[in-house]
Amino acid sequence: MKRLGCSVIVLAALALPLVLLAVAAAQNAHPKTPEIKTVGQVAGIPQRMLAAYANAAARLPSEAPACRGLTWAVLAGIARIESNHATDHTVSPRGDITPHILGPVLDGSGAGGNTSAFPDTDHGRWDGTATAERAVGPFQFLPSTWTSTGRDANDDHVADPHNADDAALGAAVYLCGQGRNLTDRTQLKAAIFQYNHSDAYVTDVLSWIDRYSQLATGQIPIGQTATGTARTVIQAALAQTGTPYSWGGGNTNGPSTGICCSPSGKTGTTIRGFDCSGLTLYAYAQAGIHLPRTAAQQAGAGRRIPAPAGVGALQPGDLVFFAYDPTSDSTIHHVGIYLGNNQMINAARPGTLVRTEPLWDHGFAGGTRLL
Repeated sequence: MKRLGCSVIVLAALALPLVLLAVAAAQNAHPKTPEIKTVGQVAGIPQRMLAAYANAAARLPSEAPACRGLTWAVLAGIARIESNHATDHTVSPRGDITPHILGPVLDGSGAGGNTSAFPDTDHGRWDGTATAERAVGPFQFLPSTWTSTGRDANDDHVADPHNADDAALGAAVYLCGQGRNLTDRTQLKAAIFQYNHSDAYVTDVLSWIDRYSQLATGQIPIGQTATGTARTVIQAALAQTGTPYSWGGGNTNGPSTGICCSPSGKTGTTIRGFDCSGLTLYAYAQAGIHLPRTAAQQAGAGRRIPAPAGVGALQPGDLVFFAYDPTSDSTIHHVGIYLGNNQMINAARPGTLVRTEPLWDHGFAGGTRLL
């Protein structure tokens, strides 16, 4: 068994095209400084971790030739849930992560929400404790699993779960088993469920895998293709999916604590996140476009698309507005980013998370094009 964070490890793969990323391992590179190159970026993933995922996908055929369908997006989806791509940790050029990512000690005490006890197998070599096991690294392997699954992907002759390259390749091998066909969505779901008997977890893993693949190809969730500046804006917004709503929260640097209080009396002073216009402000800033702070002000920032023109006049990347009186911009109270096919991404209201959803069926007030 494997352990991911506070739960038994889940590894999944999805047959998705490896687009915008190419991995090259230098044949004569020094063993302690592997030369791993990536082309392109994916919003929300540190470049060195992205390189590790891509490198693992490229090297997998030599480790598990019978496996089909493993892509970098699979590994990115798992690592997003389990370690948030080693966020707040340093990843060296050779892939070593410091400080080490360690889960709770699994001694049956209930710490981390898990009451199962796992006896020590590595004498503390990887997890720092000889009294029990704990999950380690960006993919949160149990040391007992790493013994058979671990791989040396940076050619330093050590398979280290605290090394981004090694951990990613080990995760890929573990997922593939005896040669799974992961191009089959049913097999993919079964593989995820095998390692964590939680339907909710399976759904979460799949959503991140799909999202990262879509971001990498410039393909937004509802099938429209975004390019250029529109793609940059959409990528930035989609990368914030799951961030809490905070009244008055969000700025050009990202989520922030908000202010008091919304019309319904909800305060954002204790919540780090975005309100609707804070999210759009941030997303457009990533494309070098400055927006005013409120939704009503943003409606006047570009070429206005009036409500009578209809949703069909909107393009992916446009701002889309909602008002108490759609004929009066002064009553605009909400803004999102249009994705196409009647979909938008937005910070909807207190108590929700940044999400993609259909355009609201009430108060449509047109849009604004700044791209």
